[in-house]
Amino acid sequence: MTNSTEAQKPQNTKKNKKKGATLDTFYGAKIQNTEQIEEDIQENSPKSSKGNRNSPQTHEEFESERTKKMEALWEEKWEMMQKKFTYLQNQFDQTVKENQALKQELIKQSQNTKKLEENIKYLTDKVIDLENRGRRENLRIIGLPEKPEINTKLDMVIQDIIKENCPEILEQGGNTATDRAHRTPSTLNPQKTTPRNVIAKFQSYQTKEKILQEARKRQFRYKGMPIRVTQDLASSTLNDRKAWNMIFRKARELGLQPRISYPAKLTIYFQGKVWAFNKIEDFQLFAKKRPELCGKFDTENQRARNT
Repeated sequence: MTNSTEAQKPQNTKKNKKKGATLDTFYGAKIQNTEQIEEDIQENSPKSSKGNRNSPQTHEEFESERTKKMEALWEEKWEMMQKKFTYLQNQFDQTVKENQALKQELIKQSQNTKKLEENIKYLTDKVIDLENRGRRENLRIIGLPEKPEINTKLDMVIQDIIKENCPEILEQGGNTATDRAHRTPSTLNPQKTTPRNVIAKFQSYQTKEKILQEARKRQFRYKGMPIRVTQDLASSTLNDRKAWNMIFRKARELGLQPRISYPAKLTIYFQGKVWAFNKIEDFQLFAKKRPELCGKFDTENQRARNT
């Protein structure tokens, strides 16, 4: 009978031992792990016996086979790594080329955008200039009272203004007739206390210029009430001129004889010369370099004081 206390035979550890992991290469091939190869080698290694020890030849063959398999493993790994590196290098080179192409395209688009902006500015300036030239026979009257008896007879009111302020034009036989006159804007805003401006289009450009020159010399009035007469211009040009207001007032206080010429250029008389400025920045730079003017035209400080 079999002894119940007899030791059980050891289980085959080979079956329970986990097989070596595999290495997934970039291309999907599988390479056996070193551990698995070593196990295979040990299985096929020559078995020693009591009567026959390991012979030198058999051991050399075993070591040679083991070395060849290890070399083949690492050569295959090295080849896969080289292929992967080559692929990554090609991807990198392709990315660099694409970036260079995108950079060139961006530069090209930036240049095109700059040209478009220049063209837009040119066309915008051209349209504004054409609008101003279309208003060359117009005068803008500011401060004329908002009354029904005035609004219904604007043409006659303008003739009264000419008689009251520059009768010499009538005496010289100038054509003071107007094609039309109207309030602007066309609708009255009840929330505003100031009267709307009046735009008058004269038949004669020369007569309009004479009236404008007289209005620059002195204060115009209508039945004793002060009014202003200026050139009618496009709204953008008027805004550009308004930007000079603070500098203009200060220049007048300093006796620099300032003037705003077409379209929005400031001229002053300083140290026996006439100076012209198209931009506020140019004037401020000019004033900073002159001790007599330095610090007197700081528009930021003036705005801060006003607020």
